[in-house]
Amino acid sequence: MGARKGMLLGLPERWDEACFAVPAVRALVKSGLAEGLVVRQEQAEFWKTVCDLPQVVFSEKTSVVKMAMDLLGEWDASVVWENGFLAKVFAKAAIARRLGPENVVPAKWLTHPLDIAEGVKEHRVRLYLKTCERIGVETGNPEFFAPADLGIPPEPGTVLLCPGSDFGVSHEWPLDRWQEVGESLRAEGRRIAVAGVNGGRGLGKILAERLGGGTEFFHAVPLAGALPLLAVYELTVAADGSLPHLAAHAGSTCVTLFGPNDALWKRPLGKRHKVVKRHVECAPCLSAKCLMDGRCQKELEVAKVMAAVLGCSSD
Repeated sequence: MGARKGMLLGLPERWDEACFAVPAVRALVKSGLAEGLVVRQEQAEFWKTVCDLPQVVFSEKTSVVKMAMDLLGEWDASVVWENGFLAKVFAKAAIARRLGPENVVPAKWLTHPLDIAEGVKEHRVRLYLKTCERIGVETGNPEFFAPADLGIPPEPGTVLLCPGSDFGVSHEWPLDRWQEVGESLRAEGRRIAVAGVNGGRGLGKILAERLGGGTEFFHAVPLAGALPLLAVYELTVAADGSLPHLAAHAGSTCVTLFGPNDALWKRPLGKRHKVVKRHVECAPCLSAKCLMDGRCQKELEVAKVMAAVLGCSSD
């Protein structure tokens, strides 16, 4: 057996959480503490755009015991941010120093639980940054928050529309309003394309057909593989879901339409992005399927969305 390695990072499995973890991962890499990543198979290409550390890749079929045996005796320390598969793996692998936020990961899986309380109306990125700060790693470098450098400049005047959401139907705005936005942008001289995602109702393809005129459509699956396509678009207008987070990471400016989710907590990272939402009494409910009448989507007006889009253009 060779010399033990340093710190192994167990990265989040959800796409939005993965994007929120990027600044912290960059900070840990810059500090020299992090020496390896454990990533979900679908996210391997995404994490290669963040850093060049070696990856341990797992899938839904990977067993806790098998992965733990592969890691046994290899690492001095680990960090995990989620309660679940990787927390169990690191414990079974008997990694000597297992760190993680104690309000998220059960203490039985950690040797060094970190007291990291999330503040009221605080963006989710702070969970990851506070982890770094608790172990003495500096997080204030602006480079940690920059989009990925994919070497693909956005094409001026291009707009990508994504009406579908993998978060559930309650996160999707009515399709006729998406059509109105697309037609208005085309009248402004923009070149429009539409993206479809898994987990929705196929709204992207329907919207592209309604807009006609040779509207380009592509299925953004797998999402990590779609990063070079997302980077092409100067502006992305999307339902709240995984795609706007990936588009922001790729360098596109995003206007995200929020409904049941909490925009203060879960908006895409970056000050250049905009959020559009209709305040209603029952939001944020965080529900994938509305238990009422869908008012947070039905009452969101086209004019409000267009104002945000045109505001991005003039920034």
